Amino acid sequence: MIKMIWDHVIKNGYIYNGTDFIKGNLYINDGKIAAISENELEGEAKKTTDANEKYVLPGFIDTHVHSRDPGATYKEDFYYSTQAAAAGGVTTVFEMPNTNPPINNVENLYKQKDNLTPKAHVDFGIWGICLGDLNRNEILPLHEAGVIGFKFFWGYAINSETFQLAYNYKDGDEGVIPPLPDGEVYDIFKEVEKTGQILAIHAENNEIIQRLTKQVEDSGRRDYEALLEGRPNLAEEMTIQSGIAMAKKLGTRLHILHVSTGEGVKLVRQSQAEGYPITSETCPHFLFLSNEDYEKVGPQMKVYPPVKYKKDQDELWRGIQDGTVSIVCSDHAPHTEEEKDGDLWSIPAGMCGVETLAPLLLNAVSEGKITLKQVCDLLSENPAKQYGIYPNKGSLAVGTDADITIVDMNAEMIIKRENLHSKSKVTAFDQFPVKGVPAATIVRGVTVMEEGQIVSEPIGQMIKPIK
Repeated sequence: MIKMIWDHVIKNGYIYNGTDFIKGNLYINDGKIAAISENELEGEAKKTTDANEKYVLPGFIDTHVHSRDPGATYKEDFYYSTQAAAAGGVTTVFEMPNTNPPINNVENLYKQKDNLTPKAHVDFGIWGICLGDLNRNEILPLHEAGVIGFKFFWGYAINSETFQLAYNYKDGDEGVIPPLPDGEVYDIFKEVEKTGQILAIHAENNEIIQRLTKQVEDSGRRDYEALLEGRPNLAEEMTIQSGIAMAKKLGTRLHILHVSTGEGVKLVRQSQAEGYPITSETCPHFLFLSNEDYEKVGPQMKVYPPVKYKKDQDELWRGIQDGTVSIVCSDHAPHTEEEKDGDLWSIPAGMCGVETLAPLLLNAVSEGKITLKQVCDLLSENPAKQYGIYPNKGSLAVGTDADITIVDMNAEMIIKRENLHSKSKVTAFDQFPVKGVPAATIVRGVTVMEEGQIVSEPIGQMIKPIK
């Protein structure tokens, strides 16, 4: 009789089966989950991990990552961002399309795949960008070529030569295409609907922001409250309203990125109650910070849309509890220390997040705000289902990719910026204590991280939605 040889056996863990946690063993062969059993199966193991009361979870997915690659790679690149992902228990990242060049056509998508693959410590999907009439005819080809979804930066101007997003646009700026008019946006919704994929929007109303920001700037104020007055809740609310109206009319699968306001949560909740395929995400900085934290945290917490008020934070948590907010992601967008050290109004928006995403949510479990099952929903199952990669990703079903995050809910850690694996270390959560830490990250059967250390060379692959 031939003795069974397992590539890797994870023993004595609490394994998540989609509904409950069962004490047992998980068996991996050829990069796939080969068996799950409460009893020990016969055979020999090339590698054995004693999970020893730890939790064995479907690999975490971060759907919102800006690695600056290609482009501003002095801030970050895919080698470092995916190391950070693996260190934080993330087995798959979705890379955003506003790179240089942007992912606006199939040729650039294939170039990006070739660029990212040799650097990838985890698996990755690639977003396609919507630039209105500039690339409307590329939407269907990008869909066929395997983008993970489509993103539209609503209210942003576009550089007329490079097609890069023009931040902080003001009327009369030269060399840029002004923010797209609603008719052109309508055609984006119409075109993406044909693909059946998600259209994700950055929801901020440029006209409101321009007008109110000028008024605040003219007053001479430079405090955080002034920033919020210039980019108020209304800017997000109005854009979400417009997006929902178009999606209802056209049947587009609309996804609201990084929701930061209670008004946004309520609009999504209402549209879902009416039966429309509209979803939303939020980020740890909106869940764990508010305007009250700026004095302590400082410019590191400047992001767009900005961190708002405690009442918004409370509504976001309610949205998680009732399922209105189905994904939590990082919006990982690093800048250098020098760039973030300056006047609040002149420094760029964004910070590191992919490595701290899971520890912060696990700490919320320890504090009783959410359950570990909800973490599996928010970081694994929901994103995999919404983006068409379930059950191969986002589950521990037998026969699927052995993407696994092992979590020690008894471990305690203090987040320290110097320990982050990203190129730049800017985070709003420096010195933040957490209880509940990823102990191992396994991607298609390959152990990439153990006890905080990267133990594998890049092995990541591009993934595509299941047709």
